[in-house]
Amino acid sequence: MRAAIYDQYGDAGVIEVREVEDPPVGPDTVLVRARATSINPVDIIVREGHLRGAFPHHLPIIPGWDLAGVVEAVGPAVRTGIEVGDEVFAYVRRDDVGFGTAAELVPAPERTVALKPSTLTFEEAGAMPLAGMTAYQGLVEALEVKPGERVLIHAASGGVGHFAVQIAKALGATVIGTGSPDSHDWLRELGADEVLDYSAGPVSQQLQAVGGPVDAVLDLVGGDALQDAPRQVTGGTRIASIIDPETVLGLGGTYVFVRPSRENLASLTELVEAGKLKVTVDRTFGLDEIVEAHRHSESGHPRGKIVVRI
Repeated sequence: MRAAIYDQYGDAGVIEVREVEDPPVGPDTVLVRARATSINPVDIIVREGHLRGAFPHHLPIIPGWDLAGVVEAVGPAVRTGIEVGDEVFAYVRRDDVGFGTAAELVPAPERTVALKPSTLTFEEAGAMPLAGMTAYQGLVEALEVKPGERVLIHAASGGVGHFAVQIAKALGATVIGTGSPDSHDWLRELGADEVLDYSAGPVSQQLQAVGGPVDAVLDLVGGDALQDAPRQVTGGTRIASIIDPETVLGLGGTYVFVRPSRENLASLTELVEAGKLKVTVDRTFGLDEIVEAHRHSESGHPRGKIVVRI
């Protein structure tokens, strides 16, 4: 099979697409013929070698965590009801890093795989799992957002952020998002009730013009925004961040590192099929263009998700 792969850590130029051996089908594994994956910031972090303290790494590495495709084979111990020919999507995170999703065939542990939303294309479904579940776990599990609450979402126009805005609205919250001025109209289209310019001064001060401190903060950017978060939220500690565990825990908040969950994927599917959650694809690349896809991710602030079609 063909796969994107790299033999050393470094910039995007270390990635190449080449023939590799087909993967085995483990007892509790679903083998998926991939149709799409997506680029997430963690892909760049892994490629540069910065996540080696969190997971065992095995070079050469096939990058990628998101997956959408068609089931090719099912291990004999799989008990999820998934069958050959099913269209599925998955957040394929293992206990180590080595075999990712930017490949024609992907062995996905059964705990990571769910049936694909029927209304989504493979490209849209392949863009959703990691970012969508990060937003879901941050809002539903870490912050426990309730109807009627006011929620502040930093970096609301990014891959995770654009899902978070919609999920928070589906939970019945009033949503305030931060983003660059050219994203404000789009964020309102997604459902944001108020939009703030992150470059226009401390967000805690800007909030005074739109009702004052909020009930909960979802931080997707870190840095000054996270340091300012205790002044953005009533009580000072109902903060969840995906960026800086040491800082957010020191502030009394919660660090979110997304975990695989078939149940969460099913919840996202329910939101999609109810018309409450849409996927925005910033740009689509072919597998042979995955180096350009990584560079595009690093170039600035894509609106929505970057997809790699396989």
